[in-house]
This record gives sequence, structure tokens and C-alpha cells, in this order.
Amino acid sequence: MAQMKQKETCSCQESCCVKTKHRDSGEYKSLVNRLNRIEGQVRGIRSMLEEERYCVDILTQVSAVQSALNAFNKELLSNHIKTCVVKDIKSGDETVVDELCDTIRKLMK
Repeated sequence: MAQMKQKETCSCQESCCVKTKHRDSGEYKSLVNRLNRIEGQVRGIRSMLEEERYCVDILTQVSAVQSALNAFNKELLSNHIKTCVVKDIKSGDETVVDELCDTIRKLMK
């Protein structure tokens, strides 16, 4: 399991800085399990296409993958708010609120 620690923003231009976040083993395992299931679903869709399955059946599976990705996003966003956002606000960095609003806007497209 790759463990990462939260890095502070450097003084150089933002494009060269990458924020990271250490996740506890429970959060990491839950997110990876979700991604593994999604990966399996996508492989299943490819197999359906190769097997020349009916369009509606494939579209139904694509919809299931989209739902699974939405569930992944909800879990990750919730964890982000409860950890990163709260930590930054407590330390006086309120720019995280604008970042959160931008992120939610992107997710709601």
C-alpha cells in the first residue's frame, strides 16, 4: 500500500506542486475495493462488446459503472471534507472552501 503524507503548498508556481494525502488503512482499502469492482465491471463491458451482446444490455452495464463511480466520488468527497477541509479551515486556510466549491461544481456537471 502506497502511503502518502500531506504536503504543504510550495512557494513556486502551482503547476509544479502536487498535494498528497495519507489515508488510513480502512479508507484506503475501501476506496481500492470500490475501484477494483469498477475495473471488473469495465472489463465485463469490454467482454460484452467482444461477444456482440445487445446494445441495451451493454448500456445497462455502463449505467451501473457510472453509479459505482458516483458512489466512489461520494465516499472520497465525504472523507475529503471530514479531513482535509476541516484541517485547513481550523488552521486558518479558508481557500479550501473555494476549492471545495469548484470540485463540487465539476462533479455536478
